[in-house]
Amino acid sequence: MSATPGRADGRIMAGDIIYSYPISRAVERGYVKRINGYRLNPTTLHYVRRPDDNTEVEVSLDEVRRLGERDAGFRRSIVSSEATLTTIAEASRQKLFDLREKTGENRLKIIASALNMEHCRQVVAKYRELGLRADFVHSQIDGRANERVHQRLDNHDLDVIVQVRKLGEGFDHPFLSVAAVFSIFSNLGPFMQFVGRIMRVIPDVDPFDPVNDGVVVFHVGGNITGVWNDFQEFAEADQEFFARLIDETVVEPLPTREPPAPAASRAAMPVITGQADVQLENLTLIALSADPDVARALALLQERGIDTGDKFDELQRVQPTKQQTRRAQRNLLDELVKNAVGKFMATHGLSPAGRDLDRTRENFVAVKSAIDKRIKQVVPSGAGARKDYTIDDYEYLIAHLSEIVAHAEEQLRHG
Repeated sequence: MSATPGRADGRIMAGDIIYSYPISRAVERGYVKRINGYRLNPTTLHYVRRPDDNTEVEVSLDEVRRLGERDAGFRRSIVSSEATLTTIAEASRQKLFDLREKTGENRLKIIASALNMEHCRQVVAKYRELGLRADFVHSQIDGRANERVHQRLDNHDLDVIVQVRKLGEGFDHPFLSVAAVFSIFSNLGPFMQFVGRIMRVIPDVDPFDPVNDGVVVFHVGGNITGVWNDFQEFAEADQEFFARLIDETVVEPLPTREPPAPAASRAAMPVITGQADVQLENLTLIALSADPDVARALALLQERGIDTGDKFDELQRVQPTKQQTRRAQRNLLDELVKNAVGKFMATHGLSPAGRDLDRTRENFVAVKSAIDKRIKQVVPSGAGARKDYTIDDYEYLIAHLSEIVAHAEEQLRHG
């Protein structure tokens, strides 16, 4: 017995399928939660193609979708860069609070998927920044530490639990209601295992009560739409579908998720700098019209002029706050300055730990200090600390960073 004949490694389970029970029927009977997907669609997105290139590029929603499908580095930036990580976290937080307010059930929680342990910590920090109680579990963490996190979850002392495929089949916590996708899923099996964590109905509650609604949040640039569409097809699948599936031959196992990028390629990854007019698009997993009785009921409501509920499916806007935008710009400027220092070292054949430029400090510190000093001299607002810079300050400094670096280099050369 299995939730899907497709294994986590992409192969099809051996044997003949003798019986299948569609997810759509399980939803109709109230055996599992009703699931809706929410896809984050930025009208435009800004990013720097390479950290050593200060040129910022603006792309449309269609281009974001295309880059997500074709560019592994872009996908990783989408789920890990500060600008988009904030957007996914904020959208999932909003959906959690919507569910809690609608149902009065404050024990509902978020489960988030991450790329690796470092990314787990990054996602946890983001949720804590948004005021939620968050922690993570990981296979490389001491078992007792993971048990303590599980205990906090069971005691409802957490709002968010983050994991890297750690909470798999058999894990049972029905108050998980929002699945936030910060990782990359290449095929249906692992994605279904993750989403399955929010599909268990809450016991001793009417299965059709709104408390048994589940939400999946993902970004269009993370290339999740494909597996979501596969999930939709699987949810409606009948016996014939599985008969065709089992006849297909899978020669090589498919990757369940993208491996960690080596340090060199991470350095070359694009940097997402901002998004404009991000919209939350509702993607229903199972159409109500799949049930003929429901379809007739909706037709009757329309005849009587009663709202069918379409207004709840309208796009909802998720706008980053000025504070979030300023933080993202500050992080970008810091990254670009560090990259400029590294480029300076390579161009002049200097060791970062050497003391060729200043006997009192290392080369890396000397160059970075020179750039930082020039930034303070030219910052438009005249603010003394970066935490006080405005969004306009950061935009100006990023746009003129090459001139700032050139001035600092000249000072070092003649200093």
